[in-house]
Parts: sequence; C-alpha cells; structure tokens
Amino acid sequence: MLKKLEIRTQAGESLVDITEDIQKIIHEAGVAEGICVAAIPHTTAGLTVNSGLDTKTLADIVEEVERLVPTRVDFQHQYDTPRDAAGHIKSVLVGCSICLIISSGRLLLGHSQSVLFFEFDGARDRQVWLRILADQ
Repeated sequence: MLKKLEIRTQAGESLVDITEDIQKIIHEAGVAEGICVAAIPHTTAGLTVNSGLDTKTLADIVEEVERLVPTRVDFQHQYDTPRDAAGHIKSVLVGCSICLIISSGRLLLGHSQSVLFFEFDGARDRQVWLRILADQ
C-alpha cells in the first residue's frame, strides 16, 4: 500500500516529528506486522530517527547540522540560493529514506525515538511517501 503524508514546514531549518502521522496511516491500513518504508522526493530535506522527547534535542540537532554545513555563497552550484545549495549537501548527509518495522500494529521504536522530517530550505509544502508492506 502506498500513502502520501503532506507537511507544511516553517521558514528556515527545522525538524518536524511525524511519528504519530505515520502511526495513524499504519493503523488505518490495518497492518499488524510488517515494514514501513518512508521516502521523500526532495533534495533539500531529510528523514531520520532520533529522540523527540526534549525539544532542545531537536534544536541542538538543527544547530549542529547548520554548523557542519553552513549556508554560504561559495558553493559551486548556485541554481536557486545559497540555502538551497547547503540543503542539497545536508540531504546527502541525513538521507532521504528510512525503513521502519511494524509490530503489533505500531512502529517498533525505542521509548524516546521519533521519526523526524528535516527541513533545510523552508517554508515549503513537502511530501513523505509511505510504502506499507504487511507480513504474509
């Protein structure tokens, strides 16, 4: 089953917790055991799993990725903006897909883990595509 999750991100860089949105789609699909593959069709965004318990953790992650790949004007590719160029590099580092286990009708995550959409060049309308595969 293929489903699309739509997100409107804030300006600049941010992490959006999409765990419950994905969980709702899995529940509606009625899948008890299986796999959920999440992928994005964007080159200035990413997907990751990390702690969503403390919003300061999210702020630290955003700040540290910005420190590692700052927005600057000396990138060789400047098709859109310097933020766009930096976003392309950040997307490569974070990744654009994840594979999640479904067990007992829920995502199999640690107690502090969340599925996070990483925006590098917002505000934008974004999509997360979910392929949900049930065990036979």
